[in-house]
Amino acid sequence: MTTPSDVFQALMDGVTSWDLPEGPVPSELLLTGEASFPVMVNDKGQVLIAASSYGQGRLVVISHEGYLLHAGLASFLVNAVGWLRVTPQAPIGVHPCLEPLVSLLKDAGVKAQTMLEPGEPQGAYCISAYNAKLTEKLIQFVKHGGGLLIGGQAWHWASQYGCDKVLSSFPGNLVTGVAGVYFTDIYGDRGRLKVSKKVPKIPLHIRCWEELQQEEQQLLEGISELDIKTGGVPSQLLVHGALAFPVGLDASLACFLAAARYGRGRVVLAAHEGMLCAPKLGPFLFNAVRWLARGHTGKVGVNTSLKTLPPLLLEHGLGRSLVSHLTHDLSVYCCAAYSAQEAKGLHEFVAEGGGLLIGGQAWWWASQNPGRSALAAFPGNVILNCFGLSILPQTLSPSCFPVPTPEMRRYHLRKALSEFRAVLNQGDGNLEKNWLAKLRVDGAGFLQIRAEGVPAYASLHRFLRKMLRQSGLPAVSRENPVASDSYEAAMLCLATELAHSGTDCSQLGPGLGTRTCSSGRCLSEDPITVEIDGTNRGDSDSWVSTGLYLPEGHNVEVCLPEAAASAGLTIQIGCHTDDLTSASKLSRAPVVTHRCCMDRSQRLVSCLWGGLVYLIVPKGSQLGPVPVTLKRAVPAPYYKLGKTSQEEWRSRIEGSPAPWGELATDNIVLMVPTTDLKSLTDPAPLLHLWDEMMRAIARLAARPFPFLRPERIVADVQIAVGWMHSGYPIMCHLESAQELLNETGMRSRGVWGAVHELGHNQQRPGWEFPPHTTEATCNLWSVYVHETVLGIPRAQAHPALSPPEREKRIKVHLQKGGPLCDWNVWTALETYLQLQEAFGWEPFTQLFADYQTLSGLPKDKDGKMNLWMKKFSEAVHKNLVPFFQSWGWPIQKEVAETLSCLPPWQDHPMRTYMDSKEKGT
Repeated sequence: MTTPSDVFQALMDGVTSWDLPEGPVPSELLLTGEASFPVMVNDKGQVLIAASSYGQGRLVVISHEGYLLHAGLASFLVNAVGWLRVTPQAPIGVHPCLEPLVSLLKDAGVKAQTMLEPGEPQGAYCISAYNAKLTEKLIQFVKHGGGLLIGGQAWHWASQYGCDKVLSSFPGNLVTGVAGVYFTDIYGDRGRLKVSKKVPKIPLHIRCWEELQQEEQQLLEGISELDIKTGGVPSQLLVHGALAFPVGLDASLACFLAAARYGRGRVVLAAHEGMLCAPKLGPFLFNAVRWLARGHTGKVGVNTSLKTLPPLLLEHGLGRSLVSHLTHDLSVYCCAAYSAQEAKGLHEFVAEGGGLLIGGQAWWWASQNPGRSALAAFPGNVILNCFGLSILPQTLSPSCFPVPTPEMRRYHLRKALSEFRAVLNQGDGNLEKNWLAKLRVDGAGFLQIRAEGVPAYASLHRFLRKMLRQSGLPAVSRENPVASDSYEAAMLCLATELAHSGTDCSQLGPGLGTRTCSSGRCLSEDPITVEIDGTNRGDSDSWVSTGLYLPEGHNVEVCLPEAAASAGLTIQIGCHTDDLTSASKLSRAPVVTHRCCMDRSQRLVSCLWGGLVYLIVPKGSQLGPVPVTLKRAVPAPYYKLGKTSQEEWRSRIEGSPAPWGELATDNIVLMVPTTDLKSLTDPAPLLHLWDEMMRAIARLAARPFPFLRPERIVADVQIAVGWMHSGYPIMCHLESAQELLNETGMRSRGVWGAVHELGHNQQRPGWEFPPHTTEATCNLWSVYVHETVLGIPRAQAHPALSPPEREKRIKVHLQKGGPLCDWNVWTALETYLQLQEAFGWEPFTQLFADYQTLSGLPKDKDGKMNLWMKKFSEAVHKNLVPFFQSWGWPIQKEVAETLSCLPPWQDHPMRTYMDSKEKGT
């Protein structure tokens, strides 16, 4: 029995009610470890009995020692000692302080004997939580395979020694804390006690802040500011454990320094390893090491990855030992968060009293591992998650920050969620705007940590699922938008990640809003196998359509051949990839797509919002045809030029319940609503036109045709920026869908916007001069396609290119003195159009081809502009220096001298305007 669910069933076998004695007043138990879980929880959500494991052994913790002597709990106690000992024949020892337990077990048919201390690990040992002398023996007993049954309450101890010392000094906590279970000073309610059928939920949070506030003060003693400008870009940190707390925060509550208690030890986390070696942070690092050492004078170990830290520690009078790995005699160990090889050792090191100083960022790892969760798989988080700390892939801007106020440090994910629930379910409570914004980031991050089999995480998933089901998701749409800083927006974000985690979200309510088919009619358990092309000759990852759609709120089972499971493929649900997090208003959830790395042959992938299903094939892949089997997806309207017949298309468009479909060629794919496709009886003529336009785009760019991967255009109810924007995919608003599908309209009126964005995708850094040409050179493709394919002259293709408008722009620019700062968009395009009208398109194509093989290109703008002028002059065999000077280009003397041997361009078009200016006309 390895899962908490199995253990719970074993512990509760035959237990039908909780019969507690009336006299003893229990303490509430605090559960923090990944292995700990509740067994008895009262109707107020307080944990009174818990189980856990540590090392090779097991623990059952009971919130009052009197319960260990009560015959009404005999059935449970027999189950407990039976689970705690590894074999049925192993001895059960009972400390003399609990001697009546020997008779109680004997009466139940279980042999036990009084023992002053635990024996050989294999059996079980029962003791109260007040014996400080046996602490080390009890820990080692459990660690090496023993089972410990321990009971006690800490409220009386707290009345004598202080509430602020319970977690760190109460004898029982010195033992059970290593397994993530703590006795608290909070009275446990003995009212209604229901026997649960499954592992009960762990409370969202309980009061345990007194000690943590003191420890925050120790870490920040004598410090007024934290300067984290250390040359690296830090990640944001996630503080999610009950005994974890923020130390350094920016104004928006993004965390860059955090700390945690774990077992008997402590952890300090920095959001970049450079912060651990920065002299300007020396006073904080000194406080951190001193706090981590807990007053001990043992050695401080520093992993060799932090080579500049030892001198800094020595400067502050701290002993050091440069080691490449953990050793048992260290009091503090310092390392970077980029290797999980020592994870198990670090967990035990901290649990048993060690201090860990660790730092790192996760954004680079996340950028190199698309489709994988940084929270679950980043090596640093494999180490940190169990401490209640994690490193997010989101970054923050390094600066010099004042020490956060106590009010700022009060933010905690669990507190925020508790207040969030109060607002949604009871209508009371008030979550500050910055708390709500931070909750969106932290909640989404936390939900990426794998929760299966970990009650500490699964409980929060259950809590969120229940909260969202009770409140229902907002029916967000263009007609009913929500503010991005609202409770509704936070609900959308949390629900999205909850679904991504694998939670069944099909019952979250009517807020899904875009339902186009009922799941009963759409879904089928019959698998569908499609063959995708696993070869990608391009230099970027490529989406490959499956022609299937996953209805919202459901999951799809994806199966690949074993050979393909190690090829770096990623499954993607949805094509609407714009993240709208920064938008002020939302017409849909901020994130509606989901990617999952197919690193094994079978995966269950879910997406709350549904979507078209794709396989992302990495660049350079040579897999060839790959059969992909999907269960619970439905066919979507899909037409591939040259492969789909009119009859097949008619069948797909009429029979598909999917709200989105695709029209595809080898060079472009259009992803639009099914409603816009239904009037398209024969997509072939339209797609032939698109292929003609794509051929022209490739020809001007001097790129291979067919494209190495097809461009993609997606229509969406809301996009991240502009009316359209470039990228992979190109995004446009729903209103543009009809324009993309109207062959007659394109031939008569053109399709400037879409080709403009396709032109953006052809731009290359070597011959781009941002910000001047960003919105200019892309229009070369718009002009070229309209004139060579659609037969629409430039003057008609766009109002800005009418002769009067062009002339007006030139005159205005020259009247200002031709400043380079004003040379952009249409003004910058004019320069290129004048060159094209004089020399044709061939020089452009020649230069675009040349730039693909040039090396050592300048990085600065002036250098790049002079190289372009030089290359174009050489291509047309004319000295173009005077022409470019008239436009205000920063001509370098040496380049001008090099081109002086070429014939001058005597009649360049700017001469007329300049002569008129000189004459004052």
